Amino acid sequence: MYILFEEHQYKSHLVEKILKDIYVLQDVDKKVSVHYVGYFYNPYLHDCVFILPKVLLKEEDVQNKEEKKEKIDIIANIQKEDGKKFVTPEDVITREGQEKNLDEKYRKFIYEFSVWIYRALSVFYKSNPKSQAIFYKQLPQAGKGRRHQVETFLDIVLSLIKFNQENRDFVLFTIKNLHRGNNKINWNRTISHSQGFVQDNEVVYLNPVNKKRVVNYEEELFVIFFSILNYLNEEFGFKVPINIQYELIKGKQFKQYRNGLGKTRLRQIKYKYFSDKALQLWDLCFAFFENTHRIAINTNAQEYILAKNFNIVFEAIIDELIGTPHDKIPKGLADQDDGKRVDHLYRYKSLIEPSDENIYYIGDSKYYKSKTPIGKESVYKQFTYARNVIQWNLNLFMDKDSDDENWIFDKLNFGQVPKLRDEITEGYNIVPNFFISARQDNLEKDDVISWVDKDKQDFESRQFDNRLFDRDTLLICHYDVNFLYVVSLYGRKNESAKSRWREQVREQFRREIISFIENRFDFFVLKPKKESLQKAVEKHFKLLNGKIYRPSESDGFLILALEKEATNQFENLRVLSQIEKDFYKSDYRLGTNPDEETVEYQSWEMPLPMAAESDEAGKIYRESVEKLAKYTEKQPITILFGIYKDDAHLKWIREKKKYNVRLGDRVGAVRPTGQVTSAEYLVLYEFRNEDNYQVFKLSDKHHFWNGKEMKDKGYPLKDGREDNLYYIYELSDEPIPTELGKIDVSATLEEPRKAIEKDGIKKKKDDVLGTPIYVYENKIQKKS
Repeated sequence: MYILFEEHQYKSHLVEKILKDIYVLQDVDKKVSVHYVGYFYNPYLHDCVFILPKVLLKEEDVQNKEEKKEKIDIIANIQKEDGKKFVTPEDVITREGQEKNLDEKYRKFIYEFSVWIYRALSVFYKSNPKSQAIFYKQLPQAGKGRRHQVETFLDIVLSLIKFNQENRDFVLFTIKNLHRGNNKINWNRTISHSQGFVQDNEVVYLNPVNKKRVVNYEEELFVIFFSILNYLNEEFGFKVPINIQYELIKGKQFKQYRNGLGKTRLRQIKYKYFSDKALQLWDLCFAFFENTHRIAINTNAQEYILAKNFNIVFEAIIDELIGTPHDKIPKGLADQDDGKRVDHLYRYKSLIEPSDENIYYIGDSKYYKSKTPIGKESVYKQFTYARNVIQWNLNLFMDKDSDDENWIFDKLNFGQVPKLRDEITEGYNIVPNFFISARQDNLEKDDVISWVDKDKQDFESRQFDNRLFDRDTLLICHYDVNFLYVVSLYGRKNESAKSRWREQVREQFRREIISFIENRFDFFVLKPKKESLQKAVEKHFKLLNGKIYRPSESDGFLILALEKEATNQFENLRVLSQIEKDFYKSDYRLGTNPDEETVEYQSWEMPLPMAAESDEAGKIYRESVEKLAKYTEKQPITILFGIYKDDAHLKWIREKKKYNVRLGDRVGAVRPTGQVTSAEYLVLYEFRNEDNYQVFKLSDKHHFWNGKEMKDKGYPLKDGREDNLYYIYELSDEPIPTELGKIDVSATLEEPRKAIEKDGIKKKKDDVLGTPIYVYENKIQKKS
């Protein structure tokens, strides 16, 4: 078996015989590249030629760019005789090169990979017989009254291998029956046909006759079958196990069988078989010899199945495995009005609510060489897909002829169309968007999907910063799929296996996209304290525009998203501090049901008293009123408890009249909350000595400085922290307050420190002791 790689540039003398009759051109450097993927049988070489996809190739890193060479990415670097430490496509063209440069596990992988490429192309061709992406030719055969097409040589080979895998019990059972009784003596024939001798009053026969038949035609069929398998192992590198110890037909004798003797001998024994399995095996063996004989006697006979645009095949594979067929998608959604056609589109669970399949996932498959980056045009096109989907959705719900928005139900059972834009918040649901490309950098056929191993793993388009729920904020993730796995899954045509993997992949895409977004945004559930949801939103609309979204047209709560980027921290703090008086806030995990996150808020709903106060309903009512009063009372004063490390630190604080806390999720930092901006006092205590503390009043002037600005102001900052972001408080010139009384700092901070110790980020004791802590006045422990 000969191996070539798509789009790899070969020196013409290496491949001219292999590619004879395959139309190729050489460049000025006399190099040839083949822009096909697939299989053809070369009658001049009497061998199969496979052209494998370019996804297996990777450009080798060398200092001189002019000497860059491509290597086979799946093959680990090995030390070769000429000093190279990698395997190139030229090294594995011939069977001799494969045996020299590849060990057994690599050869096995290459052969298996080749066959699955063939199977995928066959399935694609049968599903799309009019596709211009495939060149397909079978050898004609003279039949009764007309010429007809037969299966390709490789089809027959794979059928023989499959028969061996699936019918081992049949073969063993038949052989066992054939040999049953072979060693038993036939006394009637022995007495009548041989001379007996009398010895010690007993008759002795020196030549007994047993029951073994002279000619066993079924056994001869098995000999021919296993001889074919042995030939396939030796000639084409297949690793078919042969567990029957027959004296096989080999060498020159088997060549005679291939040149016509095989067909003749099989015809002679054809009518000796009666079982369906034996007849099936006879048909397969006869087809093998008939096909190879016709190829051998006709040097112009050539069969092939080649994809001239394998990217179309790869797109079809991915769409069948993860997407929804385009004929089951509403008109104008996948095949868009501006002429663009979305590669993959399907409905699945929203990134916010997992209960319903109410959001569109937009995918684009990329058939590239390993490590090839996504082009700008592809990224722009993918953003355009999403914009068109959003506009298509808006147009549906803006139809003035409709009295009821729920009328929008697709006739092709795509389901009720989800509404992407919320009327109250004017926020847009997140539309998941992704690239999916192929990788094969190992020998495994696994079903794992992973982030691409490239510098650019995601893409973003937006008009405004820090607005996730804005129609112009579009995100794209990029994932890799194991190439051999998807090709083999497609080639097997196992509908149940494809269905299981489709559900697994869709759930994984959702999970990975959620993780990607959560790494960039903090999420909160907001519930109005007093006013209706609409009035509370209108009051803060300009502040919250693009940052909030109302899931499932809920009347009770909103989702707030704030970007974690350091440059947005000041705005985030401003937002949280300004809405704190009008909304209850709780942390939210993207991808979970918001109702589950807001059970405590929902319990504040006050049921009307339906009976006397002594009844159960009256009791529930009184408890609800008391709970509501607890949460609607004015929040107490916030006090910041912070450390100073040494005398130099304390001197800087006093001279500059400033105190800082580091922002972020890292060790010793604080996350932005309303308490950060509303703190009115600073309790400054010595690190590891809480009894030595001072109290300062904080002014209304706050600042954001990075580490470099801190150093410029003379702050004793450690090296390596220049990029950190700090929130700066100014100390008031007012006299040191005494209204807080004598504070027991250790007792006050005991419970908050326990909470910090449970945090997976802050584990070291010093980190816990040094973290700034915000405490409400009514939680302060006083000394007696």
